[in-house]
Amino acid sequence: MNLQGKTAVVTGGSRGIGRAISLRLAAMGAVVYINYVSRPEAAEETRRLIESGGGAARIVPFDVADGGQIQEAFKGIVGEAGRIDILVNNAGITRDGLLARMKESEWDQVLSTNLKGAFLCAKAVSKIMMKQRWGRIVNITSVIGFIGNAGQVNYAAAKAGLVGMTKAMARELASRNITVNSVAPGYIQTEMTDALPDEARQQLLQEIPLACLGTPEDVAGAVAYLVSEDGRYLTGQTLHVNGGMFMQ
Repeated sequence: MNLQGKTAVVTGGSRGIGRAISLRLAAMGAVVYINYVSRPEAAEETRRLIESGGGAARIVPFDVADGGQIQEAFKGIVGEAGRIDILVNNAGITRDGLLARMKESEWDQVLSTNLKGAFLCAKAVSKIMMKQRWGRIVNITSVIGFIGNAGQVNYAAAKAGLVGMTKAMARELASRNITVNSVAPGYIQTEMTDALPDEARQQLLQEIPLACLGTPEDVAGAVAYLVSEDGRYLTGQTLHVNGGMFMQ
């Protein structure tokens, strides 16, 4: 699974799952552009990890909910690298709350970043990829988009929307040799799950047939497959990385 000569953009690529994806694509030979909107020190740390492993990385700050910032950022990447081959729409936020108490602003913030942001980035990069007649787009959705979760109507709606958007984009772009797929992580070991009390953690594990949390690297492996030549014949699909808690 060699990505030598390829240029990848990973939104929200500085921490957690995004960092693992950035590291994996760089290890496969891609030049990785690490996007972030806050905590620049995390982006710098991700770049340092990539470069210490012999990979190549750049940092590109922009807000995925701002179409103007995206256009400028992608224009700069193409001006420097000459092309964009891979886009991983990973950036996302949560603003949890029960439906009856959720503020309209909390709905708008999550949909703007998690769904509209992926749309804006895909729209911008699709024009570049169509000219190249080659591209890979991967949208990071979630198991919550399939099973729902109390207190996350905004997040569940955004992640479910990504799945439908993935299928529609896949049909539009297939003729230009561009594949569009999604990866749906289940419960992944992150800073948030590390902070869970033991009782809550054990209850969570009971929902997972494999009886363990996933790792960011598990998700990165699925992304790596989809963007490589091994995954060339998959488009419009969702890979579920959840230990069996949801089976489709």
